[in-house]
Amino acid sequence: MRPPTEHERAFVGFLVELVENGDRAALAALRRGVGKRVGEMAELYPYVVPWVPQGARAWEEEAYYLVAALLAWHQGSWRGDDEHKRTNLGASLARLAEKVQRGSIERRFIALLNCHREDLPQHLRHAIGLLKSKEVPVDWARLLYDVKGWEWEGRPVQREWARAFWGSA
Repeated sequence: MRPPTEHERAFVGFLVELVENGDRAALAALRRGVGKRVGEMAELYPYVVPWVPQGARAWEEEAYYLVAALLAWHQGSWRGDDEHKRTNLGASLARLAEKVQRGSIERRFIALLNCHREDLPQHLRHAIGLLKSKEVPVDWARLLYDVKGWEWEGRPVQREWARAFWGSA
């Protein structure tokens, strides 16, 4: 799979800058989007709408809102000096499994891999909550790219996540 686009990285860079600058109002607005649908979170519009590409499909637009809300909630991002280690959510969950009981993480991970796009926000919220609890970082640009491609033919996102998770066991 290709890496995230420059646009996806720039969007995440913008969000990380809000974190680094301590923009509490913006981060609070973004966090309020956790667990909500796009139409229910107008306070996110100023931070997300400028970044959604013209002509984006509904699920692609939803991916921007989802990642923005989750990043504001769990602000653990891969750092610049960790660039060579950037990877997908499967690898982040593998790191988590090293810190807690692997079996419970594995069951949740399998449920995440099997879920449909409509259920993905809920499963990601649970997964990110677990990562946040143990301060495991997330590659947010990769997550944005992967969420946008969740239902691609052949399910390459899910296969890549599985390789990253079980390949590190």
